[in-house]
Amino acid sequence: MTNPTSAPSLDQPYYGAPLKEAVRRFFQKYATFTGRASRSEFWWWILVAAIVNFVLNLLASIGGFALKPNGEFEIGGFAVFVLIVAGLWGLATIVPQIALTVRRLHDTNRSGFWYFIVLIPLIGSIVLLVFLLLDSDPQGARFDR
Repeated sequence: MTNPTSAPSLDQPYYGAPLKEAVRRFFQKYATFTGRASRSEFWWWILVAAIVNFVLNLLASIGGFALKPNGEFEIGGFAVFVLIVAGLWGLATIVPQIALTVRRLHDTNRSGFWYFIVLIPLIGSIVLLVFLLLDSDPQGARFDR
């Protein structure tokens, strides 16, 4: 049992995790596919990732594209820089994002293999979204180590 002022250990889900703690746990459990992740851990990270991606896309679109006199689009150096940063961000976060999703599925008492349902066009993504929105299931503790 934890007291209200301390976070649970990394091998336990943090229900009601604040934003800063959710981001910290995301990076500390970089490639951990075992265990569970609470809804707050998962959705705080999704919000952070969405904001970062939005800002990077906004910077690339505002500062990097120009129209030549002949009507063709030209990509400026700043846009290339921002797109490289966005690519590096994506590469740096894809493994922990998949791991976090698998841990969130575990918290709903589902195998991480359900992640592959996204390979079914449209329907798979909707089903995965529903699973990720579900409340925690105590039987998901079977995925803890």
